[in-house]
Amino acid sequence: MSVNQKYIYPEKWIANASTGVRLASELRIRIIAGLIERGSVLSENKLAAEFEVSRSPIREALKILASENIIRLERMGAVVVGLTEKDIKELYDVRLMIETFVYERILKLDTTNLVKELSKIREMMEVAIKYKDADEFSYQDVLFHETIVRSINHSYILLIWNNAKPVMESLILLSMRMRMEEKFEDYSRVLNNHDVYIEAIQSKDRDIMIKALHQNFEDVQEKVEDLWMSQQMLTKEKEQNL
Repeated sequence: MSVNQKYIYPEKWIANASTGVRLASELRIRIIAGLIERGSVLSENKLAAEFEVSRSPIREALKILASENIIRLERMGAVVVGLTEKDIKELYDVRLMIETFVYERILKLDTTNLVKELSKIREMMEVAIKYKDADEFSYQDVLFHETIVRSINHSYILLIWNNAKPVMESLILLSMRMRMEEKFEDYSRVLNNHDVYIEAIQSKDRDIMIKALHQNFEDVQEKVEDLWMSQQMLTKEKEQNL
């Protein structure tokens, strides 16, 4: 890729990735940001010329984006589908389901090391705010939640998380950049939300975790309670059958 090409996706996040993955990351965030409009046709030849690469990594990138339903592969080229409000809501539904499930499992684990790791990440988030580094804050934000997900060592939950992560990561990055420019004071609220997560995991208090989920997922109050009740019912049924 050309060193003169201006990217909006942080290159340091994917420095060791294949060219195809790096291109997919850049095209993904441009599509989500609206810099590449819905309905646009992406040509392999034009993209190869723009990024100064062969067509092979372009094909790899387009296949990745097609698997995420962000584009649609057709004979004439790749058509940009983009993300609708419904898509974004469904993505956060998935994330909410993952986090409620994970927390229920965490209740039965020793969380001492997890709390220490989350506290370290939280400190890095605070440093990012100090230096007004939205990209670093976003990276640490995603890492914070991924660390929680990984803590229960559930391979299929992690698989779902990893499938949703690229789009989710781009949405968070764009949101944090916007906050940095237009609503910097909101960073304190976001950081406080993560303090509540740590408190909930340390105390293993469901009420505090529900508070954290309420604060972290806007407009999902009813879903939080519904999902939480479902997790508790499943857990009780499993314990009764053992």
